[in-house]
Amino acid sequence: QTYIMELDSPNTGIVDWQSVSSLFSLISLYSSLYGKEVKFRFVLTCEGLYSDLLSEISGCSSEPRIVPFRGDYLVLKLEKNYLVRNIYSDSICMLFVPNPRFPFLGFHFTPRMDGSVWLGPNGRDILFDFDTQDFLNGRLVMKNIVYGMGEIYRGVFTSAQVKHLQKFIPELNPTDVLRGPSGLCAQTLDSEGNLVDDFVLDGEKGELGSRILHVRNALSPTAGSSLAITEMIADELEKRFQL
Repeated sequence: QTYIMELDSPNTGIVDWQSVSSLFSLISLYSSLYGKEVKFRFVLTCEGLYSDLLSEISGCSSEPRIVPFRGDYLVLKLEKNYLVRNIYSDSICMLFVPNPRFPFLGFHFTPRMDGSVWLGPNGRDILFDFDTQDFLNGRLVMKNIVYGMGEIYRGVFTSAQVKHLQKFIPELNPTDVLRGPSGLCAQTLDSEGNLVDDFVLDGEKGELGSRILHVRNALSPTAGSSLAITEMIADELEKRFQL
């Protein structure tokens, strides 16, 4: 038995997120002022991997901490794309039900707009690519060492990763895939080393901290929900700074 049941979302689609985000961006008016001081009344930061460091520099709390981890993708060989595209339309992804302990690690079969199909990501470095002096990361490792070993094993041995994917596409073979790109994700941890699964927006009192709003954590799918999240952050800015 390969699966029990599925949920169909016929209106779900994909986009080229790099193209979308470029339309959101504005050309900086201060691009020629590198190294010079620019003053603002209020500041909003969305720094991802560096959000804890920037918060600390600005006089705000160093917690929650950020742990970067790498997710690796496999790519279907072009002649094997039919394994996904024959089952699902070109614009619909297939997602595993994620592990509740690591909801951001669910595998995807993703037909992309350039015609390729990505399989993944795993999270092979989430528990082991860390500074041994980092206390929070050490706690995360000890709590999840068995799960972490499984991620490392699947990341090193393509056949093991494909075996996991065969639960959904039994016809898939290790010879049907190539190693693909990798991506970095900023995972937020509390003081006990637990994964943070809620929005975290904060600042501090004082001359500087009271004028800054740091986006410390945002829930997946942040890109897909970016417009709604933007509205929520804008509401928080208005409330906090009485704009």
